[in-house]
Amino acid sequence: MHRLSLRRWALVPLLLLLGACPALAQPTALVGPTALNPADSTVIEDATVVLKDDRIAAVGPSSDVTVPDDATVHEMPNKYVMPGLIDGHVHFFQSGGLYTRPDVLDLRAKRPYAEELRRIKERLPDTFRRYLRSGVTSVVDVGGPMWNLDVRARADTTAMAPTVAVAGPLISSVERPSLDEGDPPILQITTPEAARKEVREQIIAGVDLVKIWYIVRQGETPADYRPVVEATIDEAHNAGIRVAVHATELETARAAVEAGADVLVHSVFDKPVDDAFVRLLRENDVLYIPTLMVRERYRETFVQQLDLTTAEHRLGQKDVIASLFDLRTLPDPLVPPELRQRIQQAPETPSDTVAMRNLKRLHDAGIPIAAGTDAGNIGTPHGPALFREFELMRTAGLAPQEILATATAGGARLLGRDDLGQLKPGM
Repeated sequence: MHRLSLRRWALVPLLLLLGACPALAQPTALVGPTALNPADSTVIEDATVVLKDDRIAAVGPSSDVTVPDDATVHEMPNKYVMPGLIDGHVHFFQSGGLYTRPDVLDLRAKRPYAEELRRIKERLPDTFRRYLRSGVTSVVDVGGPMWNLDVRARADTTAMAPTVAVAGPLISSVERPSLDEGDPPILQITTPEAARKEVREQIIAGVDLVKIWYIVRQGETPADYRPVVEATIDEAHNAGIRVAVHATELETARAAVEAGADVLVHSVFDKPVDDAFVRLLRENDVLYIPTLMVRERYRETFVQQLDLTTAEHRLGQKDVIASLFDLRTLPDPLVPPELRQRIQQAPETPSDTVAMRNLKRLHDAGIPIAAGTDAGNIGTPHGPALFREFELMRTAGLAPQEILATATAGGARLLGRDDLGQLKPGM
């Protein structure tokens, strides 16, 4: 046996990074850590985990696990090992910085959107590595330009990259022309026939999911766009592809699930969920991704009261993080007057308690939850954002082991992978 002290490793990264690397040439044993399997709340102190051919060959108390004679042994007393984390909601076409959503805050006079996209593509390998450094070994990009497929291909052929699943352009009730630089991330689709055609094209291209942006504008009702939603879901399901829906109001989310949505990719923010909605999600086995932090971070950025976590300062991309504070120094003509006034007033930015209460109620009712951040949106950096999401889930009332389960077994369920998310032989 070859023995190596790994006292420098923190909570999870060793196993996570090993899981993201090419198959190991010889067995590897992690000896002495506390092994956590959040899916069933198993905790094994003084455990041994044996890895072979990029899989877990054995896991259990050190007294019960035989370490192969040819194994490389990593001594890990006082450390922890658990499955790799999964961020179930990210967008690689967005940076997390101030200039990444001109449809929300138009600063193209300062940085052209084409330049923002160029920087995002240039730093993609670094973005991959920051996910791994954060312990995130799998992500789901739930909608963006067809370039998303190139992101997945690069991740598949890059040693230091998470597993990536992707959706294509969002099938949307609204248009976002400021985001269209020739490969639009959002497509306004207005008829069922056009929706079916777009779904077929995305499936031929190889998407893992189809995404609907179900936005109900003032003066409209969810029923207005429902025929397009139903056609989209039916066409995707006919091909065996699941559908994720952005629907943040209760009645819109209800309509989406009634139409057959498999995944709700945000919390219901506008009002408390009711008993009928809980039953509807349970009966249709819908997966719920709360993304509690993304609205908080927009609010904090727009009043320049950002409260980033230590992990985000340490592991976030420095230029992206720095850009979030540019509103303090940008000339007045670039900053909308109402936004400048809010910055000067510096109001408090309370957490979204409705969304938190809804998450707690749905979780307690047995609705499956997958953790996700909406990383890439303004104020939500790729990689370490998941830790802030965990803090908000804890504030909502979920226990630590329940939160970890949403980011491991819950994420594996979103990915449709039975070989991820648990710490057991064969994973």
